[in-house]
Amino acid sequence: MSRVTARKPTRRITPTGVVSRPDTLAVEEPLEIRVDGISVTVTMRTPGHDIDLIHGFLFSENIIESADDIVSARYCAGTDDQGRNTYNVLDIRLRTPVPITPRGFVTNSSCGLCGTTALDQVRTRSRFPLPAPSPLIDSALLARLPDVLRSRQTVFDVTGGLHGAGLFATDGTVLAVREDIGRHNAVDKVVGWALREGRVPVAETILIVSGRASFELVQKAVMAGIPILGAVSAPSSLAVDLAADNGLTLAGFLRGDTMNLYSGADRIRIVSTETVGA
Repeated sequence: MSRVTARKPTRRITPTGVVSRPDTLAVEEPLEIRVDGISVTVTMRTPGHDIDLIHGFLFSENIIESADDIVSARYCAGTDDQGRNTYNVLDIRLRTPVPITPRGFVTNSSCGLCGTTALDQVRTRSRFPLPAPSPLIDSALLARLPDVLRSRQTVFDVTGGLHGAGLFATDGTVLAVREDIGRHNAVDKVVGWALREGRVPVAETILIVSGRASFELVQKAVMAGIPILGAVSAPSSLAVDLAADNGLTLAGFLRGDTMNLYSGADRIRIVSTETVGA
């Protein structure tokens, strides 16, 4: 299996001069996903937890409904210049064949739709309506979860170049943390883990992402039945529309003890830092 990090030469410029030294970088490699021998897409990802990734991806694309729909997942032909297996081609065998439409392009974002068309398609595809107003959590707990996620991002610590996604219980217990060069891949890996563990729909949980909240991340949360999504940075306008349309609680700018609530505020019990410290 390819390594998650790689050492590359660099020239570091400092106020006192130039230093030549190797730097540790996050690996980015293509993963071709095949279903019953048909190439569906190629996604750029950081190797590791590939089986979780394909489960989450195929689930969010409505190709599978549960982990039982997959009979086998195996690495197949894909070699480098020296004939070594790159482990960059995964062939998935389904229990029941389904019509497959190959994408024929590299996946950088998983949607490819826009506006009301995208909102309508997610609404009709989601199998798990989000409960209202459950769960109810304290704002103080939500505010500290990005720091918990960051403390579990071990590859980010040495590269500074990976997104993180974490799934938490409503009491703050860490259920799963995944890292990847692509934020959508990190979420797919978390959703894939939950699918393989038999936890979908993932009710009574919180999904935290290390960057912004795009439409595709809200889409994946809705598809998995995750009721609360928190992001360190901003959401997009379409992400807010999709969250509100599906009853998802969406929080952005989760930094320190502040946040912006864009939808589903009825799931958040406002607790000030003064109250927490009392």
